[in-house]
Amino acid sequence: MRLYLCLCACLAALLGAPTAAMAQAAASAPAAAASAVVNQPQRRWMAVPRVSGRLTARDLGLVINTADPYSVAVGEYYIDKRGIPPEQVLRLELPVKPVLSATEFELLAAQVREHMGPQVQALAMAWNQPWAVECNSITSALTLGFQPDACKQTCSPNRPSGYFNGASSRPYTELGLRPSMLLATRSVESAKALIDRGVASDGQLGRRGGPPAKAVFISTQDRARNVRSVLFPPEGLISARGIEVDLRQASETTQLRRVILMQTGVSRVDVLDNLQWLPGALADHLTSYGGQLLGSHGQMSVLDWLESGATASFGTVSEPCNHLQKFPHPQVLLLHYLQGETALEAYWKSVAWPAQGVFVGEPLAAPFAR
Repeated sequence: MRLYLCLCACLAALLGAPTAAMAQAAASAPAAAASAVVNQPQRRWMAVPRVSGRLTARDLGLVINTADPYSVAVGEYYIDKRGIPPEQVLRLELPVKPVLSATEFELLAAQVREHMGPQVQALAMAWNQPWAVECNSITSALTLGFQPDACKQTCSPNRPSGYFNGASSRPYTELGLRPSMLLATRSVESAKALIDRGVASDGQLGRRGGPPAKAVFISTQDRARNVRSVLFPPEGLISARGIEVDLRQASETTQLRRVILMQTGVSRVDVLDNLQWLPGALADHLTSYGGQLLGSHGQMSVLDWLESGATASFGTVSEPCNHLQKFPHPQVLLLHYLQGETALEAYWKSVAWPAQGVFVGEPLAAPFAR
C-alpha cells in the first residue's frame, strides 16, 4: 500500500472558495503539509453555490448488460421502482469482468452516445462488474472520458472535473457530461433492498421539529488515510436543516443512530454493526482500493457500506495516493446533499479529480428534496 502525505497546497482555497475558483485550486500541484494533520484544524464552514432543482427519473438513462443475470434482474427492478422512460433504457452485451480494456470500453461508450438523447442528463449502470477501465473507474470514464495518462503514474494529479462543487442541475445540457453511478451490490436481493432504500428516502429529511439526522465524521490513528479530517465541518446542530454534525474518534464505540452520512479514513471499518442508517445514507472511507468492488485485496470494499444499509458510496479502483482531490470533500458532499440534490449529484460534485473513483449506489436518492 502506497499512500503518501501529499496534502494540497491550496487547502485554504478548497475550504473557502466557491465553484470555479475551487476547481482551479483543485488542479494545483500537491505539496507536503503533514503538519496540518498533526495540529488541530480550525474548523469553519466553506462556501458552496446555491442549487435549484435536482435530477429525476426523467433525466436518467439506464444501461443493462444482457450477458449478466444480475444486471438484467436489477435493471428491470429499477425501471419498475423509479419509472425510467423506456426510450432511456439501453440493453447491450458487455464482458462480465472487473476491468475493461480501452477498446472494450469505447464500444460501450459509443453505444451509450448513440442511444441516449439530449434529455438524458445522467446515467445508472445496473451491474457490479466491470467497475474499471484499465486504471480509470468506469463511472469516470463514461462521464468524463477515458484518461490513459492517469495510468502512467496513478499517484499523479488527474484531470479536474468541471462538475466539482457546481450549481448545475442539467449537467449534460450545460456541461456536456453525464455523471454516472453503478447500481452495484453483491446480490440481486441486496440490490433490490438498496433501490428500495433510495426510493423510500425521497423528501423525508430536513424538516424542523423532528429528531435530527446525523452526519458523522470519524478521525483515526491511520496517519496516511486520516488526511481528510482537516476538511471535516464544525461540530453541532444545524436546526434549520434538521441535521447534527458529530465529530468523533475511531476509539469511540457508542452506537450511532439516524446516520445519513459517514466518512472516515482507514483500510477497514469496524463499526458497521453499530450503525443505524437512515434511507438515503452516504458513506465512504479513504483508502486505496475500496472501489475494487469484488476484490480480495485486504481493504474493505465500498460494497460493505451498502450491505450494512447505506445507500451510496465511493471508492478508488487503482492506487491514488492520498490526494484530497481524489476523494469526496466532506463539506461539499454534505452541503450539496442538504440542498436536496440526489446522491449521484452530491457525490459527483464532491470529487475534484474523479478519474480513479467509482460511484456506487442508488443514484436518485434525495432525502432532503422538496
